[in-house]
Amino acid sequence: MDKLKQIEAFVMAVEHNSFAAAALALQVTPVMVGRRIDSLEKRLGVRLLHRSTRRLALTEEGSVYLEHCRKMLGELDQAESALSAGNNKVTGHLIISAPASFGRQHVAPYAQEFLEQHPGLKMSFNLTDRVVDLVQEGYDMGIRIGGNIEPNFVAIKLAANKRVVCGTREYFKKHGKPKTLDDLANHNCLSFNLQGGQQRGWYFKYRGKTVSVRAQGSLDCNDGELLHRWMTEGLGIAWRSVWEIQSQLESGMLETVLDDYAIPEYDIMAVYPQQSNVPAKVRLFISHLKAMYNQPGYWSR
Repeated sequence: MDKLKQIEAFVMAVEHNSFAAAALALQVTPVMVGRRIDSLEKRLGVRLLHRSTRRLALTEEGSVYLEHCRKMLGELDQAESALSAGNNKVTGHLIISAPASFGRQHVAPYAQEFLEQHPGLKMSFNLTDRVVDLVQEGYDMGIRIGGNIEPNFVAIKLAANKRVVCGTREYFKKHGKPKTLDDLANHNCLSFNLQGGQQRGWYFKYRGKTVSVRAQGSLDCNDGELLHRWMTEGLGIAWRSVWEIQSQLESGMLETVLDDYAIPEYDIMAVYPQQSNVPAKVRLFISHLKAMYNQPGYWSR
């Protein structure tokens, strides 16, 4: 069995603390990950991992060996990245997570052009409004819109954005406009439910601090596009990103309220695990997206 595959299986299992998550990242079965680590331990003549049904734990020998393996894989990735930078070729498998609506409109459409530039590459997308654990679930990178970034992750700003409360003219003519955050209690607020990952409500700036308001209404769901549609039908107000509603704001179909409370920066970011050598496939796809988003008038289309 290939020594490199054994080492990769060992490192990925430790970093993901799971054979299943490591298998997803390596595009093999959990059984295969286990076999590779068994073969590695047999070849070395030492136990590297203590395994239980709930967790993995490094042995003393495993901790020492892990650092050598990480260094070796890092140097190998650095060498491959240098070659990729020199001949503009990227190979392998790029696995990406992105918010559902944003991913459909502003990430996945640019995959084909990127693949044409790098024919040796394969790409996979998971479009969900749930905030996924990139490491545990085996993703190379994710697209995030605002929110806190976990420790040991790197966030690269792709485009400026902010979140605003908005609704149709017809809704505001019928129900009036909220003037303060307390007024939201008197409006039908269309929001994500727990399955949509918005457990803490809507965020605002108030007296120099970020505060959250628990938005309540007659409708909630786990899909951003459905919330957007309900809002444009005049069923209530919503807290939406400017990237999503820019053209409708310009046409006058939608209006914003509570602008003095809006969070000024809720930017669109590419996020990936902190590492000494960022894979070329990640670096180049981030650059590809930034080039798309920086086109004049892009967000008004």
